[in-house]
Amino acid sequence: MQFLAKLALVGTVASSFLGALAVPLEGSKVPRQLAQVITKCTVPNTVALTFDDGPYLYMYDISKAIIAAGGKATFFVNGNNYGCIYNADNVKRVKYLYDKGHQIASHTWGHKDLATLTWDQVHDEMWRVEQALQRILGVTPAFMRPPFGSYNDNVLRASAVRGQKVAIWDFDSGDSVGATPAESKQRYTDIANQHPSTILTLNHETYERTAHEVIPHAISVLQAKGYKFVTLAECLGEQPYQSVGSPATGSWTC
Repeated sequence: MQFLAKLALVGTVASSFLGALAVPLEGSKVPRQLAQVITKCTVPNTVALTFDDGPYLYMYDISKAIIAAGGKATFFVNGNNYGCIYNADNVKRVKYLYDKGHQIASHTWGHKDLATLTWDQVHDEMWRVEQALQRILGVTPAFMRPPFGSYNDNVLRASAVRGQKVAIWDFDSGDSVGATPAESKQRYTDIANQHPSTILTLNHETYERTAHEVIPHAISVLQAKGYKFVTLAECLGEQPYQSVGSPATGSWTC
């Protein structure tokens, strides 16, 4: 009887854990608590260089440039945007960034506009990329950036359930909305000259000229003003992950 009782308890715990990862019910059971929305860093004299839409091939050069400047960055990755995260090259990229000390965060699975989705659909977008990062790295991200910066209360409630904060930005390089490299570089020059206490940037690692022209310029002008390049978590004085464990073994597909 004791064995059966213990077995039942294990089943209950496992069921609860899997239920937390899966999609909560819609309707009256949707919680009221809203996730915190991050728009600024809080640690003085820091810049959080953040990159969306990867993993992608230009992240290697971005990482090398930032590390050469004595810094770290944050990469908000998708599960299936510019290729499946489980592809061998993308697994290698995610592991490379993590091993170099950069922060890995969620940008959802398929880069959909979360504000247009149902409760269940939002959770599916969040859960699938979280599961991928648990499998590949053994971590559960503490931060999620909604694609296009688009969110509503439904998204904030879902993020709260998942224990995540929603990360936006207070500076946009403009690379994803048509800014030329010259225009993006000028934006960085202007913000450096304004010299705010902190800067939380938005960039995209999927643009070759962002990686090879804009980011080196950004590093140069911001470093000249004495800023320190840190991860999003570091610029907030918080932890980057809800949990850190061992990666799984196996192969998966999108």
